[in-house]
Amino acid sequence: MFVLPTILLTLVLRTAAQQQEWGQCGGIGWTGPTTCVAGTTCMTINAYFFQCLPGSSTASTTPVSTPPTSPTTSTGPSSTATTLNGKFVSHGKKFWGSCADSGTINIAANQAILKEQFGAVTPENSMKWDATEGTRGVFSFSGSDALVNWAVSNGKMIRGHTLVWHSQLPSWVSSIGDKATLTSVIQNHIANVAGRYKGKLYDPSFAEILGLWLTNKSETHSGTEIFNEDGTLRSSVFSNVLGQSFVTIAFQAARAADPTAKLYINDYNLDSNNAKVQGLVNLVKQVNSGGTKLIDGIGTQMHLSAGGAGGAQAALTALAGAGVEVAITELDIAGAAANDYTTVVKACLNTPACVSITSWGVSDANSWRSSSTLALLWNTSYQPKAAYTAVMNAM
Repeated sequence: MFVLPTILLTLVLRTAAQQQEWGQCGGIGWTGPTTCVAGTTCMTINAYFFQCLPGSSTASTTPVSTPPTSPTTSTGPSSTATTLNGKFVSHGKKFWGSCADSGTINIAANQAILKEQFGAVTPENSMKWDATEGTRGVFSFSGSDALVNWAVSNGKMIRGHTLVWHSQLPSWVSSIGDKATLTSVIQNHIANVAGRYKGKLYDPSFAEILGLWLTNKSETHSGTEIFNEDGTLRSSVFSNVLGQSFVTIAFQAARAADPTAKLYINDYNLDSNNAKVQGLVNLVKQVNSGGTKLIDGIGTQMHLSAGGAGGAQAALTALAGAGVEVAITELDIAGAAANDYTTVVKACLNTPACVSITSWGVSDANSWRSSSTLALLWNTSYQPKAAYTAVMNAM
């Protein structure tokens, strides 16, 4: 997933550089251009991210308003301190988001909660390889464009999902056995997908190979990510043909496609300070040791079992030791016990490197987990659960 960089913003009058349409133009920590090209306006998405959106132009001599260094609220329907996203952002975090695609956005009750309570969306399936390049060199973006357009029109940040993942992979990719061919295919896929949304995504992530984008995993998470549970590299067409080098190949391609984006590696079962966590931390340090920081963040999915939140703090602390941002990217907890949810949220709040949380869905009515798991913050009737209230009180 890609993520845009942030830095402490100061009020600066800029006349030389202007940001392009969809690019970042302000926010806490931002030191890049703060005015937009003609035909676009710098709009506040949240305290950390202002974006040049289509509309009347900002004059090159007009400075962008500076948010407070320690934000309390942000503008927009999902940014007040009475919403999930608003309360979370008031602690200096970037957003609390949810996964979505046309199927759930078109459900009125689901859409209403997305608009009111969440600050970002992640495509559940529409940006995956099988959805965007089912046939080699033939790209389809109808589903992902629909989500991105909805997000932009509703002032939501967008987290990508996913560029490279061994699951939901077309058979034509899985059958490649030549190093040069597979390298070219990876580079071309990323150039097209990441390039299409250049400047629009907070973080276009890499799936579970590297935690690139994922979806439709079984609850046992079989065969989805880059690492085995002992921290060794998972067998996939990418690792079998290219070895660990496919990680660097993919991140270099993503960096070339969108130089200003933050790039995340994402995986599951990073829920305690275990061997898999250590393997991922070591990989990130190794990839970033070459003089160019290719990986900006680590995403931990946190598809938890009931009572399984106890290791969250140790996991986030260990992941932050890689020297990059950390995000909880697909949170759901079987049973949705209030204590489980508040334990995870408090762990993120207590970890400066933990910058965002994404729930993997809004309501149990649409969860990827079985209907009996009841893992989300809203029930099948789109009513908030006790866990939602507990989380709000904990923030």
